[in-house]
Amino acid sequence: MRLISPPPSSSSLLASSPRRFRAPGAAIRASKFQNQQYRCCVESDDRGNAGAQCSLAQSRGRRALFLISLSSSSLLLAVSAAHGKVKGSNPYNEKRLLEQNKKMQEANNAPDDFPKFIREGFQVKVVASDDYQKKDSGLIYLDILVGKGDCPKDGQQVTFHYIGYNESGRRIDSTYLQDRPAKIRLGNKSLVPGFEEGIRDMRPGGKRRIIIPPELGPPVGPSTFFSAKQFEVFDVELLDVKDCQRRTIGFYSDVVCN
Repeated sequence: MRLISPPPSSSSLLASSPRRFRAPGAAIRASKFQNQQYRCCVESDDRGNAGAQCSLAQSRGRRALFLISLSSSSLLLAVSAAHGKVKGSNPYNEKRLLEQNKKMQEANNAPDDFPKFIREGFQVKVVASDDYQKKDSGLIYLDILVGKGDCPKDGQQVTFHYIGYNESGRRIDSTYLQDRPAKIRLGNKSLVPGFEEGIRDMRPGGKRRIIIPPELGPPVGPSTFFSAKQFEVFDVELLDVKDCQRRTIGFYSDVVCN
């Protein structure tokens, strides 16, 4: 098994660097002590009482400034430690999440050699065997059976069966259950971007598992099968590829694929 890191998502770009913590009111209190010292020294000079009162005020001011500085440093260390705890990687936590994902996939009867997903919020790591390949776009795939013939091109009609899964291995859609394969023309943006990219270099008769990252995934919402931005897995069987031509009869026009 190997770990396949997904491309940076928009959420990782929003991560901000730690900010310096400033104790509330520290600057105001320091300013008050400094003003108090100044007034004490001025009054002492005006009355001719040199030394004692001013020295006492300065000593108290330095002591207060030291306590304020110590308090600010302690708070800064506490915030820094908390920040590191949130952002740091926890191998134990990743192992726990991996085991949790495995159990969910087993409960959903996921197919053999199904990829595992370690999700922490919006950060997801894909764990798959060395047989899987990764493209520059972030698409991950596994050729179960390589077909024969030419790969489909824009404008051609592809006929295929597929089964769709989510990260927990639960089946979300299948043309096998409908007992009717899907037919669609390439190049008209009718397919999920990652799905179309994964099927483009298949050959008729081939079978492939495609792991689609959220950046190449389908739209989300109540009208779709997808309720969140997550990885989707499709087992695809490419049945046929046909050329298509536009036919016009009078005022009627359509596309015929042979």
